[in-house]
Formats: sequence, structure tokens, C-alpha cells
Amino acid sequence: MNKNKYIRFLMFLAANFLALAVGVWLMDNGPKTNWYISLNQAPWTPANWVFGVAWTTIMLLFAFYMTRLSFEYNFLNNKILSLYIIQWILNVSWNYVFFNQHLTKLGLVVIASLWLLIGYFTFEYVKKVKWYTLFILPYLIWMTIATSLNAYIVLNN
Repeated sequence: MNKNKYIRFLMFLAANFLALAVGVWLMDNGPKTNWYISLNQAPWTPANWVFGVAWTTIMLLFAFYMTRLSFEYNFLNNKILSLYIIQWILNVSWNYVFFNQHLTKLGLVVIASLWLLIGYFTFEYVKKVKWYTLFILPYLIWMTIATSLNAYIVLNN
């Protein structure tokens, strides 16, 4: 990796982990609140520690993916940059909408939108980034699980 690739990778990594930090701050201990604990949750809901491990791994891999994508297209490509920013906003805002405001239905709209966007990233650019698509697959898989968890809560509470 040349110096420019390291810089881009670190930029995406910092932005991704900033999203995680802001999201945790906005959820305001959401998973530990009586409101969340009292919800009828999906039987496949992972243990709390899994979420931290999953998101850390996903954001690390997504930084690799975005770095590669940024070299396949102009780094400041309006479409890719816009999609990345929308992904960032959706990712962060779900925490606030769902955990802080307890708006589970709106949370489902937000998380389903994020799932669709990650799916778009995955399949739209597969011909350009080729095997680097493997770096975004955990994000898509996790978003599928997370969306199903949110949907379960909406349908069963």
C-alpha cells in the first residue's frame, strides 16, 4: 500500500469509528435501559458483547472496502461520497431514533434504508472492486440480522 492508500484508509477508518462513537453516545445506554430490556425481542438476538465485536470488525473491513472503491473512482466522486455520507448518517441516526427516542417503526425505516444502501454498495460496485466485495459482505449480513431484529420488535411489541 502506498502512502496515499494509508492516508485514505485512515480517513475512512476514523470516519467509521467516529460513527460508532457518535452512535453509542446518541443511544444513551439504550440496550441497558428498562425500556429495551422489557421489549419482546427476537429469539436470535445476539448477546450484547457480540454487537461491539461485530461493529468493530465491520467498520474496519468497510474502511478497506471504501479505500479500494475510492481508488477505482475519483476520490471525491460525488455519487460515492454522497452514498458514504448517507450511510454514515443512517448508521448514526438509527441509534438515536431507536434507543433514545424509542421510535421502533421509524427505526425500522432507517435501518431498512441502511440495509438497502449497503446492498447497493455491495452489488453496484462488485465488477470494479472484485474480491474486495468480501470486505463489505459482513456489513450486509449484519444489517440483514439487525433489520430482522428491529422488525421483530416492531411486530411483537
